[in-house]
Amino acid sequence: MCPRHIARHRHGVVVGLLVLVGGGLLLATLSGRHGDRTPSPNTARLPAALGEPVTPPEKPEQSARPTEEAALRPPPALPPPAAAKPAWLRYAVTAPPTGNRALVAIVFDDLGVDRARTAEATRLRGPLTMSFMTYAGDLGEQTKAAHRAGHELFLHVPMEAVDRHADPGPHGLFTALSREENLARLRWGLGRIAGFVGINNHMGSRFTSDAHSMIPVMEELRTRGLVFLDSRTSPSSAGIRLAVAYGVPHAARDVFLDDDQTPAAIARQLARLEYLARQHGSAIAIGHPHDTTIASLMAWLPQLGEKGLALVPVSAVVRHRMTGEGDARR
Repeated sequence: MCPRHIARHRHGVVVGLLVLVGGGLLLATLSGRHGDRTPSPNTARLPAALGEPVTPPEKPEQSARPTEEAALRPPPALPPPAAAKPAWLRYAVTAPPTGNRALVAIVFDDLGVDRARTAEATRLRGPLTMSFMTYAGDLGEQTKAAHRAGHELFLHVPMEAVDRHADPGPHGLFTALSREENLARLRWGLGRIAGFVGINNHMGSRFTSDAHSMIPVMEELRTRGLVFLDSRTSPSSAGIRLAVAYGVPHAARDVFLDDDQTPAAIARQLARLEYLARQHGSAIAIGHPHDTTIASLMAWLPQLGEKGLALVPVSAVVRHRMTGEGDARR
């Protein structure tokens, strides 16, 4: 080939190479603008054509969220707890059905000191109300026996009498003592047994008539939820008036059965008890574990049904007098 042809051929090759290189650069530039980017999440989810349905992006799972919220949410409010029953209602002996009959309650005082006679009284048909001296020995066993027999339990608290020569017994309450000393003595007595409904006064004609001395007693009974049964050893007793003022459940004796221990005198007192029960819907008698009292009650108690009367514990009379529950006159 001649030199002229060789020069032309080289020139053509160079031009061809330049065209190829330029075309490649142009193609690379166009491809970089449109095809080689990593698609963003939104771009990748676009449909290929406008006519295709759009599938919404999936939402992250939230199944655990409601559980977490429920755990953090405060629990629903609970109803307020029911008020606890006071002791006198918790330990009250359930009265038998009374129908429309008037209620009579028989209280035996001074129990526990003479164990043999206490056991005899315990064997009587009930429910009776058995009031044990706070200072009696072996109170636990004696009161358990009375409770097993179906009787209601009270404590008989010794208190000062008008007669200065009358000794109410150990741990008695006296008007001359300080409030703190009388409370200590009262609390000692109340701590002797459990399961009792209330107290009544042993003697106490002077002490129960002194309102200032009786106020701490009422405060203690209210705190403990106990009944005050006024033995009414004095017509001037402040017991019921203060029990009302301090919100203490209460009742008072209507009849003493055995101030005179002859059978005829006790029979008259039982007849009076029947009369008062029919007149007022309820009546309470207090007796003592004397031989004649026990014998009289042994004969009288089985007749109550025929007489249209219902034997109940003192707690039932307290409910009757406070609420009218079981009032045969209604």
